[in-house]
Amino acid sequence: MLLLKHGYDGFTFTVLASYLDVSRAAIYKYYENKEELLSEYMVYELEKFLNDMKVIGEKKTFQEQFDALFDMIFSDLSLYEIRTMGMQIPIINNKIKANKQKISGIIIDLFASLQQFVELGKKESVFKEELPNNLILGMIFETVNIRNQNNIPLPEWVEMIKDVISHGLFKNN
Repeated sequence: MLLLKHGYDGFTFTVLASYLDVSRAAIYKYYENKEELLSEYMVYELEKFLNDMKVIGEKKTFQEQFDALFDMIFSDLSLYEIRTMGMQIPIINNKIKANKQKISGIIIDLFASLQQFVELGKKESVFKEELPNNLILGMIFETVNIRNQNNIPLPEWVEMIKDVISHGLFKNN
């Protein structure tokens, strides 16, 4: 993706127009600036993520939800890099302000879905009751930042991470 290749500062309408083989004017017809485009893209990606979370929430058991959540969060790791870049978007007009408000609302809905996931895990006695929900979610979502320096195939890597989350690092005595 162009945004990841060029970074936030290097991503321009000139780069995008060249990639799409259109004029910059064609892009300016729809967006005043790259911040509008990127904030709209963020809304799109987060809405997609929220819809995926709702589908996961329809699964009956915690284990099914757990497996589906890991499949989802590791299906497109670029989303996390893009999310970080999205936080840099300054509010320079009302369109961006509206998109950032949408993003905030989506994040609240996502958090509610994730809370339900954790509560199901606690209800089924999978998660320890005394652990705060944000610690559990942080442990799960921060796993995307662990570098796979040994180039282990992704499905195997994800299974290893799930095993560590599920059973810890220590050998059982």
